[in-house]
Amino acid sequence: MEIIFNVVAGFVVEVGKKVCKCIYPKIENTVRFTSNVESVTEEMENLRKFRDDIKGKVEGAEGEGYKPKPEVLQWVEDVQKLETDWESMKEDIAAAKMVAYKCCPNCSLRSEVSTQARIMRDQLCDLKKMGENFGSSLVVENYQVKKVEYIPGPSIEGQSAATRNLNKILQLLEDDKVCIIGVWGMGGVGKTTLVKNLNNELLKTATSSSNLSFSVVVWVTVPKPPTDIRKVQAQIANRLNLKVDSEESVERIASRIHQRLKEEKSFLLILDDVWQAINLDHVGVPQPEDPARSKVILTSRFVDVCRQMKTDTEMKVLTFDEDESWQMFVKNAGDIANLEHIQPVAKEIAKECDGLPLAITVIGASMRGKKRVELWKDALESLRMCEPHNTNVKDNVYKVIKWSFDSLESQDIELSSEQRSKHVNKRGGDIQSCFLYCSLYPVAISPDDVIDCWWAEGFLGERNTYEEAYNRGITMIEILKDACLLEAHEWDSVKMHDVVRDVAIWIDNSLGDKHNSLIQAGLGLSEISHIKMSASVKRMSFVSNKIERLPDSFMECPETTTLLLQDNCCLVEIPDTFFLAFPALRVLNLSGTDIRALPSSINSLYQLRALILIDCYWLTELPPIGNLCNLQLLDCHNTRLHHLPPGTDKLTDLRRLTANHLKSIDLGILLKLASMEMINVPGTRLESASFDELSSLQKLTSLYIKLDSSSVSNRDHTWMSRLKRFQIVVGEPLIQSYSYYVPRKLAMPTVFTNSPPEITISECEIFSKGELSGMLQFASNLRLENCKGLRKLIAYDSFNGIKELTVRYCSCDFKPAEEGSGRFDPLPNLESLRLNLIFNLESVSDISHLVGLRFSKLRRLDISGCPRLRCLFNVGGAFSVPNHLEHIGIDDCDELVELYVQCGSSQTTLANSEIPRVRKLLLEDCPSLGTLGENTWEHLQELKLKDCNQIRKLPLSIQTSKNIKVIEGRSEWWNQLEWDSDNFKSNLEHCFQPIYY
Repeated sequence: MEIIFNVVAGFVVEVGKKVCKCIYPKIENTVRFTSNVESVTEEMENLRKFRDDIKGKVEGAEGEGYKPKPEVLQWVEDVQKLETDWESMKEDIAAAKMVAYKCCPNCSLRSEVSTQARIMRDQLCDLKKMGENFGSSLVVENYQVKKVEYIPGPSIEGQSAATRNLNKILQLLEDDKVCIIGVWGMGGVGKTTLVKNLNNELLKTATSSSNLSFSVVVWVTVPKPPTDIRKVQAQIANRLNLKVDSEESVERIASRIHQRLKEEKSFLLILDDVWQAINLDHVGVPQPEDPARSKVILTSRFVDVCRQMKTDTEMKVLTFDEDESWQMFVKNAGDIANLEHIQPVAKEIAKECDGLPLAITVIGASMRGKKRVELWKDALESLRMCEPHNTNVKDNVYKVIKWSFDSLESQDIELSSEQRSKHVNKRGGDIQSCFLYCSLYPVAISPDDVIDCWWAEGFLGERNTYEEAYNRGITMIEILKDACLLEAHEWDSVKMHDVVRDVAIWIDNSLGDKHNSLIQAGLGLSEISHIKMSASVKRMSFVSNKIERLPDSFMECPETTTLLLQDNCCLVEIPDTFFLAFPALRVLNLSGTDIRALPSSINSLYQLRALILIDCYWLTELPPIGNLCNLQLLDCHNTRLHHLPPGTDKLTDLRRLTANHLKSIDLGILLKLASMEMINVPGTRLESASFDELSSLQKLTSLYIKLDSSSVSNRDHTWMSRLKRFQIVVGEPLIQSYSYYVPRKLAMPTVFTNSPPEITISECEIFSKGELSGMLQFASNLRLENCKGLRKLIAYDSFNGIKELTVRYCSCDFKPAEEGSGRFDPLPNLESLRLNLIFNLESVSDISHLVGLRFSKLRRLDISGCPRLRCLFNVGGAFSVPNHLEHIGIDDCDELVELYVQCGSSQTTLANSEIPRVRKLLLEDCPSLGTLGENTWEHLQELKLKDCNQIRKLPLSIQTSKNIKVIEGRSEWWNQLEWDSDNFKSNLEHCFQPIYY
């Protein structure tokens, strides 16, 4: 029995051991549930802190240009994954806690969760130990690429204009829609200094999380043209620590740069001093993305380079104002510039720099420590003579700007090989000669005038017509402006920056006899006999002086092609033999002088191509000019020349004739001027025979004349189809615009403007049988003055080409149209209607009924001085408001009380379908107008109400408008307006612009 008991007991013990070994861990995990969970929570928090500490160290190292090790990045990802698993486990922990006191089956959940927690705790410990093993070896030590490298350069601190430019670029860098930014301006204006300060400003934000924190900022100084892409790539590769083999192809290097930059979250590429457009694809720069996290900034002297590189925005860097210039000058010259005996001269030197930072810096520094006023005066005199006063100024200012001049050859307009061969002897090509020619002018340069000179000098190449040459000239001016070698100036003129002009004169003098010029412009000279000159001088400029007399005996200048004497208002007489000294002269400009006549020696200038006598108001006659067989331009605008000079009929190459006081042109002269392209004689009344002669001028494209009524009737006007532009006055206009002095800037167009073909007809009741139909079919604008027979004038035909109609000083009796009229619209394409001084007009609808106009395409309506006008439109019947009307302007209409009136009704509200989408409403001096009506003005963008004081409340559609941008009026009127809500006024307050005149 004992043996059996021992066997059974042993079996039971072994079974018990097995059972306990299986159950015990579950019991242990269930019992230790809370401690396991708390342990994981604690370890997770410790690992988080440790992970954040490592990430901080890595990010700091990245800011210094290091790259994290791959195993470190993987470790961070593993911690993140475990953290995610922990967040999911929290839900199971919460569920397990809910069953703490329930039946045993649920205890298995606590045991399972507790087991997971214990496993996770072990993983946390392993990860922490792995992180500790990294030590300080978190980044790749041989990948030394800092986010931003400091670039030495002058600071812009204290320079308000430069600081504004810097802040503007910083804003653009934060704009996700902007990828490529162009910074342009003339040489020496501070573009490189600006972007250097930008680079160093970004160094301060390299470790921040702002939008300005780029992964890497790459600076490239672009080599001078021809641009070597390899050199650009080499700088980028060096910055990125990419080893480039000199034998690798450009394409292979581009691929590697592209791949490397794509690894960055964002990059900024700064391309400084770009002279020619660079294809970023060829370099290896990735295409911009949306949003644009990576950016490219380029600096250039040429805005066209920016455009070719498809910049999203361009910012022009301007020169300093006078105050900022002086502050910068003193900073470089030192306090010595403020010494009492030196400051006046120092300020004059600073003015000579004309706000150009480079010139201010270099010239100011060159005067530092010089205490003798004589040294300052000598420097000032050298600058005024357009000579660098020392080698430093020459090398660091003049040669910098000369680079722009040298680059013009590559910027020049494409010429055919044949054309280029004709100009092979011209150093630098046409555009360089055009640039140097501009230095002959002291300040303002009229584009029209300088183009005339370029054309006569032959700088514009071979052109079939003057208009083609003029277009080329405009292109030349725009190229020079885009290169910052010319600047926009007042009255649509251009000018040279003072330092640029000095450099141009210096270049001209350094080129030898070929471009030798004598420039004595704007110096206040009263006579020129004492001036030394070379017999080989090419061009002379005495513009804007006070010359009273020219020398009787002048040194012979056999090579001089240009002589500029304009704007010498004291010059009255020219010696008889003066012009014999200039046998090769091509350009002669005497504009703005008080000469009474020209000497007969003018007829010896066989090579003369341009004779310019603008604003010689006392000039009454010219001597014979028949020998000027090469003359192409004769401009006598604002002279008292009443007849063309003898020999005009021999000027077979004459292209342009301008004279606004000619009384007549003798018969037969026009027939001889076969090359004529433009006749601008707006004050000259041509008789019928002379007008017929115009039809023989096959090259005529521009015509500005006055005709008598006999020239209109029974004539074939089909030849007018050749005219691209014309202004023809038929009859005697109300204002004799050409009987008194008309400033050139305000005169009728003398060259090629966009002015449409226009016919002005005065006293048109004499034309009642369709006599004007043949001429009107070629016009775009029709002006009717002092007319009565409006209906008869245009009732005979439909003039599809007329888009603008002006009716002025009319006393028509606006009776209803005769029965049968109005079957067609005589002006079906009319877009603009101007009504002035029409005394019997009560409504625009009256003109519609009288003439049969339907205004189906009318967009603009202007009315002034119509004292009986009561409303704009009587709506109803066959008439409706022009639904394309966008602009309404009304001035000086005392009885105007309504804008729209419903015919036969007091109702002033129109149906929505009748309301035009007016965008601009301008009302002045309408004292009886009390309301704008309750019609919707939801499309209105600009409203002007001046001296319309009866309007005390704006329509609700204006008060609540979201489209209105400008409201003009007097402040007292605005302050007294009534509003449906104070919020409406406050919402429009920013739109209001007070009128003070």
